[in-house]
Amino acid sequence: MRKAFLQLHTAVFLAGFTGVLGRLISLNEALLVWYRLLITVLTLWVLYSFKRDVYRITWNGAVRITGVGIIVALHWVTFYASIKYANVSVALVCFSAIGFFTAILEPLITSKAFNSTELLLGLFVIGGIYLIFHFDPQFKTGIILGLISALLASLFPVYNRLLVQQYKPESVTLYQLSGGFLFLTLLLPLYLYFVPAGHVIPTLADTGWLLVLAWFCTVWAFNLSMNALKKISAFTVNLSYNLEPLYGIALAFVLFREDKYLSGSFYIGLLLILLSVFLHTLIVYRRHKS
Repeated sequence: MRKAFLQLHTAVFLAGFTGVLGRLISLNEALLVWYRLLITVLTLWVLYSFKRDVYRITWNGAVRITGVGIIVALHWVTFYASIKYANVSVALVCFSAIGFFTAILEPLITSKAFNSTELLLGLFVIGGIYLIFHFDPQFKTGIILGLISALLASLFPVYNRLLVQQYKPESVTLYQLSGGFLFLTLLLPLYLYFVPAGHVIPTLADTGWLLVLAWFCTVWAFNLSMNALKKISAFTVNLSYNLEPLYGIALAFVLFREDKYLSGSFYIGLLLILLSVFLHTLIVYRRHKS
């Protein structure tokens, strides 16, 4: 269990950089995700083929895994769209709503009983987001996109937890992201028609940041998270990812001085989210100890 938590929080730490990278990369959200998936999928196929970790799966399993990959791709597109329409800090705070969505969706998907504690902690996060939304209406579009992103993000750990019980995490990751890449490749022309991009070829700086995003914040972080799901519930994984805003927001404050554009309500909302993370960590620790 200790190893699983270490893997999980390393993945969370790496994920904390994704918001800042989304701001640094000048491509629009769909192209950013397409290039991220392109680099990631090519890297995984080379890496796993060399290690002989590519395993064949059934047609039914491929369809299920691909479906989750589509959810991942859409989550990333809406997440980076939230950054473009608001800022890194707002998008990352909205991402914290995955705890609330998971507390509702996981019991419905897995047919387990609802957990009142998880629902209550998730409501703390929603309350924090409401404070930001209520007092900072200029971020309305970014917040809506951020909440859609959080809803999508709450689904794939639930499904992944079921998948890793049947297939190796490496195979799930490989086929999942490959499916997400193929889906986004088909969707991209239509997306760019309705949301035109300033440019479609990444600059030299964009290319460097995309490599960091793909290799460190995707390939490595994804595998760490998948392995952690073998021992830890989807809700615990999702709520732990509420720490991601801390890293991302701190970087956004230092690099982009976003603190100049945020009101006091933002910090009150963030405090509620931090309180939910602290309480959940305490509860999980006491359960494990007992």
